[in-house]
Amino acid sequence: MTPMHLTPREILDHLVGFRSVSSVSNIDLIDWVAGYLTSHGVTSHRVCNDDCSKSSLFANVGPNVPDGVILSGHSDVVPVEGQAWTTDPFKVVEADGRLYGRGTCDMKGFLALALAAVPLALASNVKRPLQIAISYDEEVGCVGAPPMIAEMVKTLPRASAVVVGEPSMMKLVNGHKGGHGFSVHIQGFEVHSSLMHTGVNAIMTAAKLIDWANQINAENAAKPPSALSEKFVPHWTTAHVGKISGGTAENITAKDCHFGFGFRVVPGESESVWADRFLARAAALEAEIQSIRPEAAITCVQTFFVPALVPEISGAADALVRRVTGDNDSDVVSYGTEAGQFQAEGYSCVVCGPGDIAQAHQPNEYLEVAQFNEGWAFMQRLVKDLAA
Repeated sequence: MTPMHLTPREILDHLVGFRSVSSVSNIDLIDWVAGYLTSHGVTSHRVCNDDCSKSSLFANVGPNVPDGVILSGHSDVVPVEGQAWTTDPFKVVEADGRLYGRGTCDMKGFLALALAAVPLALASNVKRPLQIAISYDEEVGCVGAPPMIAEMVKTLPRASAVVVGEPSMMKLVNGHKGGHGFSVHIQGFEVHSSLMHTGVNAIMTAAKLIDWANQINAENAAKPPSALSEKFVPHWTTAHVGKISGGTAENITAKDCHFGFGFRVVPGESESVWADRFLARAAALEAEIQSIRPEAAITCVQTFFVPALVPEISGAADALVRRVTGDNDSDVVSYGTEAGQFQAEGYSCVVCGPGDIAQAHQPNEYLEVAQFNEGWAFMQRLVKDLAA
């Protein structure tokens, strides 16, 4: 098979062209990446979801020895529906020093750079391997990363560092918040609103649980930050509800209410403890409404769990990125990534990738050409480090 010699920009064009929104399959993108790696003699491994409509992919590039570096990113992007794009979201358009397109920033730009580094690593005869990890469904809670990581642990030689390429302006990020999310269904009991005391209004019950989030946020904001949380903005654990639906008519107590409930948890606090507090509050409310109508219920289903990335003391990933970038500064972010999931499996992890997180999920999403070029310079220096 003839090797596919493509520039980073050409790879980016291919990746953005795949409409790998989280709600649909990413198999066409994964097939292309697998073919690209095969053309360079690299064997890739897949980990599918239950119906194989989606897949992650990982590969070892170079010698089959430990102490390599994992470059990790996600293949999925958020939807474009309802956003006012002035260009085709699934075609890279370069203008005014920017690369426009869905995922250019978050985070197909990084994936394009990582894949472009594959033939460079092979040609440089790296002594430690470059490992590629591409997950699915990151945008809906980092769902695809854990089974991929589990297979990497069993299949590949153990890497010494993981670089997750979420947009950080190519700055070292060594800490991020964790996350825990639930899908909530409150089942009420319909009666005429003039007799509301004999029924259960699912929406008004939901309001109590949602107001509990307001109380938690106020309490946490009033607490002094810990040594681990003081760099975060905000420095406290937050509870959030962003979407709600329910009800039949204004004069009928709502039979159903559905909403999502999520936490962003600062390092040093337990995601599970916050989940337990939420479930306890929901259980207390359920007992309250069941005392009125036994048919009433509150069902909470976990939708995602992402552990925090805790800053490491003398971490191998920190040292690697500082060595490659020459930058001794570090930062933390309030969004979550698969870095926390890698760290939970014992890997040393950081976040470092091109682009500004403010562009993620936006209409007319873009990646600055200068950031893309800086990312490619990072990859070239990383390969030299692996070849040394």
